[in-house]
Amino acid sequence: MGELTGKHALVTGGGSGIGLAVARALIDAGARVTICGRDESRLLAAGRAIGAACVVMDVADRRQVDAAFAQAGQVDILVNNAGQAASAPFGKTDEATWQRMLDVNLSGTFHCTQAALPAMLAAGWGRVVNVASTAGLAGYRYVAAYCAAKHGVIGMTRALALEVALKGVTANAVCPGFTDTGIVSDAVANIVAKTGRSQEQARSELAAGNPQGRLVQADEVANAVRWLCLPGSGAMNGQALAVAGGEVM
Repeated sequence: MGELTGKHALVTGGGSGIGLAVARALIDAGARVTICGRDESRLLAAGRAIGAACVVMDVADRRQVDAAFAQAGQVDILVNNAGQAASAPFGKTDEATWQRMLDVNLSGTFHCTQAALPAMLAAGWGRVVNVASTAGLAGYRYVAAYCAAKHGVIGMTRALALEVALKGVTANAVCPGFTDTGIVSDAVANIVAKTGRSQEQARSELAAGNPQGRLVQADEVANAVRWLCLPGSGAMNGQALAVAGGEVM
Protein backbone atom coordinates (compact mmCIF):
# COMPACT_ATOMS: atom_id res chain seq x y z
CA MET A 1 0.00 0.00 0.00
CA GLY A 2 1.51 3.31 -1.07
CA GLU A 3 1.26 6.54 0.87
CA LEU A 4 -1.17 7.94 -1.70
CA THR A 5 -3.43 4.92 -1.98
CA GLY A 6 -7.04 6.04 -2.28
CA LYS A 7 -6.10 9.46 -3.68
CA HIS A 8 -6.92 10.60 -7.20
CA ALA A 9 -4.31 12.79 -8.90
CA LEU A 10 -4.77 14.77 -12.08
CA VAL A 11 -1.67 15.88 -13.99
CA THR A 12 -1.92 18.39 -16.82
CA GLY A 13 0.56 18.12 -19.66
CA GLY A 14 0.90 14.49 -18.61
CA GLY A 15 1.65 12.96 -21.99
CA SER A 16 5.40 13.55 -21.95
CA GLY A 17 8.35 15.10 -20.15
CA ILE A 18 7.93 16.27 -16.57
CA GLY A 19 4.19 15.58 -16.55
CA LEU A 20 4.63 11.95 -17.54
CA ALA A 21 7.41 11.49 -14.97
CA VAL A 22 5.15 13.02 -12.28
CA ALA A 23 2.26 10.77 -13.23
CA ARG A 24 4.49 7.72 -12.99
CA ALA A 25 5.86 8.79 -9.60
CA LEU A 26 2.37 9.32 -8.19
CA ILE A 27 1.22 5.92 -9.47
CA ASP A 28 4.26 4.36 -7.81
CA ALA A 29 3.12 6.05 -4.56
CA GLY A 30 -0.28 4.38 -4.85
CA ALA A 31 -2.39 7.16 -6.37
CA ARG A 32 -4.93 6.70 -9.12
CA VAL A 33 -3.85 9.09 -11.87
CA THR A 34 -5.55 10.91 -14.72
CA ILE A 35 -3.31 12.62 -17.26
CA CYS A 36 -4.51 15.47 -19.45
CA GLY A 37 -3.19 17.11 -22.59
CA ARG A 38 -4.08 18.38 -26.04
CA ASP A 39 -2.40 15.68 -28.15
CA GLU A 40 -4.82 12.75 -27.96
CA SER A 41 -2.62 10.11 -29.59
CA ARG A 42 0.40 10.93 -27.43
CA LEU A 43 -1.79 11.10 -24.33
CA LEU A 44 -3.40 7.71 -24.95
CA ALA A 45 -0.02 6.09 -25.61
CA ALA A 46 1.34 7.50 -22.36
CA GLY A 47 -1.74 6.41 -20.44
CA ARG A 48 -1.42 2.85 -21.69
CA ALA A 49 2.28 2.78 -20.83
CA ILE A 50 1.85 3.77 -17.19
CA GLY A 51 -1.73 2.70 -16.41
CA ALA A 52 -3.28 6.16 -16.16
CA ALA A 53 -6.68 7.40 -17.29
CA CYS A 54 -6.65 10.04 -20.03
CA VAL A 55 -8.75 13.16 -20.64
CA VAL A 56 -8.07 15.45 -23.58
CA MET A 57 -8.20 19.16 -22.80
CA ASP A 58 -6.56 22.50 -23.51
CA VAL A 59 -5.92 24.21 -20.17
CA ALA A 60 -6.25 27.63 -21.81
CA ASP A 61 -9.91 26.93 -22.66
CA ARG A 62 -12.10 27.19 -19.55
CA ARG A 63 -14.96 25.25 -21.12
CA GLN A 64 -12.67 22.34 -21.94
CA VAL A 65 -11.23 22.44 -18.42
CA ASP A 66 -14.67 22.30 -16.79
CA ALA A 67 -15.74 19.43 -19.05
CA ALA A 68 -12.53 17.51 -18.38
CA PHE A 69 -12.83 17.81 -14.61
CA ALA A 70 -16.46 16.70 -14.76
CA GLN A 71 -15.31 13.64 -16.70
CA ALA A 72 -12.36 12.92 -14.40
CA GLY A 73 -14.33 13.14 -11.15
CA GLN A 74 -13.15 14.34 -7.76
CA VAL A 75 -9.48 15.26 -7.70
CA ASP A 76 -7.46 15.05 -4.46
CA ILE A 77 -4.11 16.04 -5.98
CA LEU A 78 -3.73 18.54 -8.81
CA VAL A 79 -0.42 18.97 -10.59
CA ASN A 80 -0.53 21.93 -12.95
CA ASN A 81 2.28 21.03 -15.31
CA ALA A 82 1.04 22.05 -18.76
CA GLY A 83 3.13 24.85 -20.18
CA GLN A 84 4.74 26.40 -23.21
CA ALA A 85 7.82 28.54 -23.74
CA ALA A 86 8.48 31.04 -26.52
CA SER A 87 11.64 33.05 -27.08
CA ALA A 88 12.04 36.54 -28.53
CA PRO A 89 13.78 39.78 -27.58
CA PHE A 90 11.49 41.99 -25.52
CA GLY A 91 11.06 44.54 -28.28
CA LYS A 92 10.10 41.82 -30.76
CA THR A 93 7.67 39.96 -28.50
CA ASP A 94 4.32 40.38 -30.24
CA GLU A 95 0.93 40.56 -28.59
CA ALA A 96 -0.01 37.04 -29.69
CA THR A 97 3.09 35.50 -28.10
CA TRP A 98 2.62 37.48 -24.91
CA GLN A 99 -1.01 36.40 -24.61
CA ARG A 100 -0.29 32.76 -25.41
CA MET A 101 2.33 32.55 -22.65
CA LEU A 102 -0.16 33.99 -20.15
CA ASP A 103 -3.07 31.86 -21.39
CA VAL A 104 -1.27 28.53 -21.13
CA ASN A 105 1.16 29.00 -18.26
CA LEU A 106 -0.82 31.27 -15.93
CA SER A 107 -4.50 31.22 -16.85
CA GLY A 108 -4.37 27.47 -17.46
CA THR A 109 -3.10 26.97 -13.91
CA PHE A 110 -5.85 29.27 -12.62
CA HIS A 111 -8.60 27.46 -14.55
CA CYS A 112 -7.59 23.99 -13.37
CA THR A 113 -7.11 25.04 -9.76
CA GLN A 114 -10.53 26.65 -9.64
CA ALA A 115 -12.03 23.47 -11.08
CA ALA A 116 -10.33 21.16 -8.57
CA LEU A 117 -10.43 23.23 -5.39
CA PRO A 118 -14.10 22.97 -4.30
CA ALA A 119 -13.93 19.19 -3.91
CA MET A 120 -10.68 19.43 -1.96
CA LEU A 121 -12.17 21.96 0.42
CA ALA A 122 -15.28 19.82 0.88
CA ALA A 123 -13.10 16.79 1.67
CA GLY A 124 -10.83 18.76 4.01
CA TRP A 125 -7.72 17.50 2.22
CA GLY A 126 -5.93 18.33 -1.00
CA ARG A 127 -2.66 19.07 -2.70
CA VAL A 128 -2.07 21.63 -5.44
CA VAL A 129 1.41 21.57 -6.97
CA ASN A 130 2.22 24.03 -9.73
CA VAL A 131 5.16 23.29 -11.97
CA ALA A 132 6.62 26.76 -12.43
CA SER A 133 10.26 27.36 -13.37
CA THR A 134 13.37 29.09 -12.18
CA ALA A 135 12.08 31.71 -14.64
CA GLY A 136 9.46 32.40 -11.97
CA LEU A 137 12.22 33.19 -9.47
CA ALA A 138 14.70 35.06 -11.65
CA GLY A 139 14.90 36.87 -14.95
CA TYR A 140 16.17 35.39 -18.21
CA ARG A 141 16.95 37.17 -21.45
CA TYR A 142 14.59 36.77 -24.41
CA VAL A 143 11.74 35.09 -22.53
CA ALA A 144 10.00 38.05 -20.89
CA ALA A 145 6.49 36.70 -21.52
CA TYR A 146 7.36 33.27 -20.13
CA CYS A 147 9.08 34.83 -17.10
CA ALA A 148 6.08 37.04 -16.43
CA ALA A 149 3.69 34.10 -16.60
CA LYS A 150 5.80 31.92 -14.31
CA HIS A 151 6.28 34.74 -11.79
CA GLY A 152 2.48 35.00 -11.84
CA VAL A 153 2.13 31.28 -11.12
CA ILE A 154 4.32 31.61 -8.04
CA GLY A 155 2.42 34.67 -6.81
CA MET A 156 -0.89 32.89 -7.27
CA THR A 157 0.46 29.83 -5.45
CA ARG A 158 1.46 31.90 -2.44
CA ALA A 159 -1.86 33.73 -2.29
CA LEU A 160 -3.84 30.48 -2.55
CA ALA A 161 -1.68 28.86 0.13
CA LEU A 162 -2.73 31.49 2.64
CA GLU A 163 -6.42 31.11 1.77
CA VAL A 164 -6.42 27.32 2.26
CA ALA A 165 -3.96 27.09 5.16
CA LEU A 166 -6.64 26.19 7.72
CA LYS A 167 -8.62 23.91 5.41
CA GLY A 168 -6.43 20.84 4.99
CA VAL A 169 -5.23 21.86 1.53
CA THR A 170 -1.72 22.92 0.56
CA ALA A 171 -0.50 24.85 -2.47
CA ASN A 172 3.14 24.78 -3.54
CA ALA A 173 5.26 25.22 -6.64
CA VAL A 174 8.32 23.45 -7.95
CA CYS A 175 10.69 25.49 -10.10
CA PRO A 176 12.85 23.38 -12.40
CA GLY A 177 15.90 24.79 -14.08
CA PHE A 178 16.63 23.75 -17.66
CA THR A 179 15.29 20.19 -17.78
CA ASP A 180 15.97 17.55 -20.40
CA THR A 181 12.52 17.65 -22.02
CA GLY A 182 10.90 18.71 -25.27
CA ILE A 183 10.88 22.37 -24.26
CA VAL A 184 14.67 22.32 -23.91
CA SER A 185 14.97 20.45 -27.22
CA ASP A 186 13.01 23.27 -28.83
CA ALA A 187 15.28 25.84 -27.16
CA VAL A 188 18.35 24.00 -28.46
CA ALA A 189 16.93 23.98 -31.98
CA ASN A 190 16.23 27.71 -31.71
CA ILE A 191 19.80 28.44 -30.56
CA VAL A 192 21.23 26.32 -33.39
CA ALA A 193 19.06 28.07 -35.98
CA LYS A 194 19.86 31.58 -34.79
CA THR A 195 23.53 31.26 -33.85
CA GLY A 196 24.96 28.43 -35.94
CA ARG A 197 26.20 26.63 -32.85
CA SER A 198 26.07 22.84 -32.79
CA GLN A 199 23.38 21.02 -30.79
CA GLU A 200 25.99 19.93 -28.26
CA GLN A 201 27.23 23.50 -27.84
CA ALA A 202 23.67 24.74 -27.40
CA ARG A 203 22.88 22.11 -24.78
CA SER A 204 26.12 22.90 -22.95
CA GLU A 205 25.22 26.58 -22.95
CA LEU A 206 21.88 25.84 -21.28
CA ALA A 207 23.47 23.44 -18.79
CA ALA A 208 26.15 25.98 -17.85
CA GLY A 209 23.70 27.95 -15.70
CA ASN A 210 23.38 24.95 -13.38
CA PRO A 211 26.27 24.82 -10.87
CA GLN A 212 26.23 21.03 -11.34
CA GLY A 213 26.99 21.61 -15.03
CA ARG A 214 24.10 19.53 -16.36
CA LEU A 215 20.46 19.55 -17.33
CA VAL A 216 17.94 18.56 -14.67
CA GLN A 217 16.18 15.24 -15.30
CA ALA A 218 12.39 14.94 -15.39
CA ASP A 219 12.42 12.25 -12.70
CA GLU A 220 14.20 14.63 -10.33
CA VAL A 221 11.40 17.15 -10.69
CA ALA A 222 8.84 14.37 -10.28
CA ASN A 223 10.44 13.30 -6.99
CA ALA A 224 9.98 16.81 -5.60
CA VAL A 225 6.34 16.90 -6.72
CA ARG A 226 5.66 13.48 -5.21
CA TRP A 227 7.08 14.54 -1.85
CA LEU A 228 4.90 17.65 -1.74
CA CYS A 229 1.84 15.47 -2.34
CA LEU A 230 2.45 13.07 0.54
CA PRO A 231 0.28 13.22 3.68
CA GLY A 232 3.42 13.81 5.72
CA SER A 233 4.26 16.98 3.78
CA GLY A 234 1.35 18.97 5.16
CA ALA A 235 3.59 21.66 6.67
CA MET A 236 4.86 22.55 3.19
CA ASN A 237 2.61 25.37 2.02
CA GLY A 238 3.19 28.40 -0.18
CA GLN A 239 6.69 27.30 -1.13
CA ALA A 240 8.50 27.60 -4.46
CA LEU A 241 11.15 24.87 -4.51
CA ALA A 242 13.95 25.30 -7.02
CA VAL A 243 15.01 22.01 -8.62
CA ALA A 244 18.02 23.41 -10.36
CA GLY A 245 21.29 22.16 -8.90
CA GLY A 246 21.84 25.35 -6.92
CA GLU A 247 21.24 27.83 -9.75
CA VAL A 248 18.70 29.73 -7.62
CA MET A 249 19.03 29.89 -3.84
